[in-house]
Amino acid sequence: MAQGEHILVGVGAAVFRGEDVLLVRRAKPPLEGQWSIPGGRLEYGEALKDAVRREVREETGVEIEIVSLLDVFETPQSQEGGHMVIVDYVAEWTGGEPVAGDDAAEAAFVDIKTAMARVAWDTTRQAIRRAAEIRRSAGARS
Repeated sequence: MAQGEHILVGVGAAVFRGEDVLLVRRAKPPLEGQWSIPGGRLEYGEALKDAVRREVREETGVEIEIVSLLDVFETPQSQEGGHMVIVDYVAEWTGGEPVAGDDAAEAAFVDIKTAMARVAWDTTRQAIRRAAEIRRSAGARS
């Protein structure tokens, strides 16, 4: 395997509290200053759902309940030098107030319109919209 030819697995969650979604502003490169849903890398031997709960907790202090798989995304040439596969979930807030931690500079629940304006990538905007639709169809609490 040549340098840069490796697979990285990431997890993320569109976390809802009522009609608001949780966003983080990244504090470290390569995505420093950009808003996104919370998430990070899967650790060796860790279950995907455990990883997403851990990442949300580390970045925001928020506890979640996973509702559904949202989607799987990939970037063949990630900024981290490998093929990145990202597994995103739809989740509901169960406790804690958002406080920036780990590699987040800020963490906040915002309404969907604000989220759409803050998030840098179309793929993430589409994921948030799809997560909101999944929630509605599942009759999630508000």
